Amino acid sequence: MDLKEVMATNLRRLRHDKQLTQEELAHRSGLSARYIGAIERGDVSATVTVLGQISEALGVEPSALLTK
Repeated sequence: MDLKEVMATNLRRLRHDKQLTQEELAHRSGLSARYIGAIERGDVSATVTVLGQISEALGVEPSALLTK
């Protein structure tokens, strides 16, 4: 499993744990829901900046999105 897939899996799990929709997470992070969906599907690689925005919106450390 590559890092993009690890982040996709962790993002989906953390978002569900927080009971957020993709749209709600997008609003909190300042990103588009379409982009959040693409990250969750593993279609795109998130930059370090985006990783920070998402982790802040979820209230977790960035490493939580990258740890297997």
